[in-house]
Amino acid sequence: MYIVIVGAGKVGAEAARELVASGHEITVIDRRVNRVNDLNEELGEIAVLGDGTEVRVQSEAGMNRADLVVAATGRDEVNLAVSQVAKHRFGTSRSIARVNYPRNAEIFRILGVDTTVSATQAILSHIEQELPSHPVIHLLELHASDYELVEVMVPDDAPTIGYEVQALNLPPDSLLSLVVHPDGRPEIPCADSIIEAGAAVMAVTLPQHEAALRRALTGVG
Repeated sequence: MYIVIVGAGKVGAEAARELVASGHEITVIDRRVNRVNDLNEELGEIAVLGDGTEVRVQSEAGMNRADLVVAATGRDEVNLAVSQVAKHRFGTSRSIARVNYPRNAEIFRILGVDTTVSATQAILSHIEQELPSHPVIHLLELHASDYELVEVMVPDDAPTIGYEVQALNLPPDSLLSLVVHPDGRPEIPCADSIIEAGAAVMAVTLPQHEAALRRALTGVG
């Protein structure tokens, strides 16, 4: 998946790190030379210098082939302009914009921005739901412990389809807490619950066991 991120501050840079680590093609646009240089030194030549609201800069970044644009600067008016140019000039199908002032969220929606979010993890969660590889989606960090609540989507071709929960090779310190079946029916899973294609599985686990949990549920990881 090709994703263009505009804004290399804390939010945009962290999103870029996570997505590069997941194997996706990323370009980051920023007006600050030091931010561009820092990202290129850390992650390879993924950042370009320029004003992300300009048609020329977006064109040079390959916006015409982007699957998703993420406007992640600290200024709402810039994020709105980025999203508008990407959508109306380049036909980018999906846009996610950081909204720094919640009162502006409705304006973004009216003007066609698909998703508005206000924090790094929220942006990553929305991006992850757009990806075709069914990754682990982070839902909540559980306070006073290292555990987190995550969601794993079971793809149609998962080798675990039809298995009972008790037959899964779940990692240690992991608990399946809820399954939402494709028909929308929720279930608190037990040992003989069956894994279905298209199910959303919520689980409590440790960050270091995320890959093993995904592998146990989907066969990918």
